Amino acid sequence: MENCSISKYHDVKEIYQKIDNLMSLKPIRVEQQAMQNYLKWFDQNCEKSKIIVAEAKQFIPGGVQHNLAFNYPFPLVFTKAEGAYLYDTDGNEYIDFLQAGGPTILGSNYKSVREKLIDLLNDCGPSTGLFHEYELKIAREINKHYPSVEMFRMLGSGTEAVMGALRIARLATKHKKIIKIGGAYHGWSDQMVYGLHIPGTRGFEAHGIPVLSQWHTQEAKPNSLASVERLLKINRLRGGTAAVIVEPIGPESGTRPVDFEYNKGIRDLCNKYGALLIFDEVVSAFRVGIGGAQQFFDVNPDLTIFGKVVAGGYPSAGGLGGKKEFMEYLAAGLESGKKRAYVGGTMAANPLSSAAGYYTIKEIERTNACELAGRAGDRLTKGLQLLIDNYNLPFVAYNQGSICHLETVGAMFTKLDLLKIKKVLKEVKLRKHIMEEMGAAYMAEGIVTLAGSRMYTSMADTDELIDEALIRFEKVFKNIAV
Repeated sequence: MENCSISKYHDVKEIYQKIDNLMSLKPIRVEQQAMQNYLKWFDQNCEKSKIIVAEAKQFIPGGVQHNLAFNYPFPLVFTKAEGAYLYDTDGNEYIDFLQAGGPTILGSNYKSVREKLIDLLNDCGPSTGLFHEYELKIAREINKHYPSVEMFRMLGSGTEAVMGALRIARLATKHKKIIKIGGAYHGWSDQMVYGLHIPGTRGFEAHGIPVLSQWHTQEAKPNSLASVERLLKINRLRGGTAAVIVEPIGPESGTRPVDFEYNKGIRDLCNKYGALLIFDEVVSAFRVGIGGAQQFFDVNPDLTIFGKVVAGGYPSAGGLGGKKEFMEYLAAGLESGKKRAYVGGTMAANPLSSAAGYYTIKEIERTNACELAGRAGDRLTKGLQLLIDNYNLPFVAYNQGSICHLETVGAMFTKLDLLKIKKVLKEVKLRKHIMEEMGAAYMAEGIVTLAGSRMYTSMADTDELIDEALIRFEKVFKNIAV
């Protein structure tokens, strides 16, 4: 498929078999002496970061502003991003497989986009609070690549877009229930912080949320059409389902992959039971392909959630698009005789973010960035699989194009047992810490990952860079205490 990062769809059954095997074994970790040497590396080579973060803890909860920055043994302070590399305040260079959490598929701080934004800033500044032509340009560009997105509204984040989508779904269907998939992340609004990471946990992950806020949120089993239909049937007897919301590549950015026909099955079920289908493409849009996961799976959702790439790695990365009949609820009001799904955001669709998204999408199309990043993801994954086999490790490596997964402890695959909840929590805590240790080992070898288990490749990742990264991964694998 043209300008798509997935060259061949993975064998989902095989992946789950390997993960089941991983979870049946006692977690293995970096050998103790090697881990001590890695931790010593941070003390010796990241002194400035350590000092800055220590002071930051006096003014910032936990010392950092973003969840991705909670790295073990302490967060590093990065001062430069360029292409495939990151540089910290102590001058250390790293291969960047975090890519800001996914949005920079062109590579970090892409020059031609940056230059156009500097010109924009010189002319009107980052925001005026009023309409700018780039709002139209990006909406028109997204419509070009996403036939299901007849209208588009840019927002401040994916979380905001999900909130707006659920309001639209309830107005359009006159139903209330929302079905999500266990383990999936759809932002941190009260109704969606539900069943995160480990399926079946419901509201366990987050606190300070009234139970009634999640009264209409339901959780289906991952990759199970039967589980979704069971809830749809029950809801039909209790007032109906407003929407089913899915990450089309699987919960947690494809960490729990889905069968190729799964999304078509969800589309058919939504049609059958009168629910809207919402695709959360915060990660997959313009990364899985120029037309997102919906193009790859050939499924048109009713509403699509955008984020990450939609602002090209710049702030206010969020958006909501869909069929005109649904999106018009965002503009409705008393004067139209139509109820309105109210959304807001002072900095949403500011000229800087709109232009950044527009020029990034144009460059993705011009350079065939999705396919190039996908080739890098394939090379990285195949290399990791060879290393896993060579060192006889139970680890599991798989990818959806430029979205790569390396499960070494499977913390999110811990089986939930409410009768043995203390034991389960203890196991999750242990596995999470071992995963943090792996992430620290990678970082000390000069590789930045997302929590030690996920990586995003970009157009900037050459064959030579991937091969160098694999040499660094092998240094860590050599120190695994089997």
